Amino acid sequence: MALIVDKHRPRSLDALTYHDELSERLRSLAQSGDFPHLLVYGPSGAGKKTRIVATLKELYGPGVEKIKIDARVFQTSSNRKLEFTIVSSVYHLEITPSDVGNYDRVVVQDLLKEVAQTQQVDQSARQKFKVVVINEADHLTRDAQAALRRTMEKYSPNLRLILLANSTANIIAPIRSRTLLVRVAAPSHQEICEVLAGVAKKEGWPVVKGLHERIARDSGRNLRKALMAYETVHAQNEKVTDTTPIPPPDWEGLIGLMARQILEEHTPARILQVRSMLYELLSHLIPATTILKTLTFKLIPQIDDALKPEVIKWSAFYEHRIKTGTKVIFHLEAFVAKFMRILEMYLMSMDM
Repeated sequence: MALIVDKHRPRSLDALTYHDELSERLRSLAQSGDFPHLLVYGPSGAGKKTRIVATLKELYGPGVEKIKIDARVFQTSSNRKLEFTIVSSVYHLEITPSDVGNYDRVVVQDLLKEVAQTQQVDQSARQKFKVVVINEADHLTRDAQAALRRTMEKYSPNLRLILLANSTANIIAPIRSRTLLVRVAAPSHQEICEVLAGVAKKEGWPVVKGLHERIARDSGRNLRKALMAYETVHAQNEKVTDTTPIPPPDWEGLIGLMARQILEEHTPARILQVRSMLYELLSHLIPATTILKTLTFKLIPQIDDALKPEVIKWSAFYEHRIKTGTKVIFHLEAFVAKFMRILEMYLMSMDM
């Protein structure tokens, strides 16, 4: 049984319920006959992927929804074999090169060259080029982005790239200059409430405005998170009212427990306990930056106002380290140790 976030995902630009101007802009691009490379960016849960899938349908018709999943093996110069998953239709491919870490350049070079050198299979296709959708483009290494830039220049008649990213900060300037930037802003609380009301009608659930408003507020304007929370509420309660509690995701509950443990004791032994929790979260594919941000927001309300600016400064410092480094556990642990030291020094100064 599909989750409602997938079951009620809009399949066309007409079905999208917010950012109408953006939908019109994407429609006119798809119909113009001169479709550019796109860099679509915006916060998580804003609907970037949904809009791009709808745009591809506008470009090629319903055939773009007939997808298959392939596992491909790539070989590096050091003879290391990389297994990589590709989602594709006759008209497009969808890849996440950051899945192979520092070897993403190999995937980008080999796969895009192969796609660009093959002609469109369907001779009756509306467009003669193929589209490659690259997820998490802001996590690509500099080498992979440089390879991407060369591919964009060399194979543009047969290939269009759509890059999806949360931010353009880590995208190199040559790629930004060769793509049309499309920003997908997070939906407002009102827009999330309207989507939840629409889902309730389709599912035959009562429309409870107070609950919708609380979910929209708690979701941080992340529509995916709001829909998941909404489904959880209905799965756990027979009758839903304005005051029905919204259970946090398991990973968020674990970070809350971690924050309490960090505040209770500031010792090396406690850091070891926290380390096992961090590994647990990372093994369940919770992004390191999400862990750091959530942990910071759980700790901030529990400390004195005088400490808050310094804790936020170090949180931002280690977030930058996570994005530029490879061993994320080191930087998460370093933040925990730094927080414990800041708090311990403050408590000692208060006792003097």
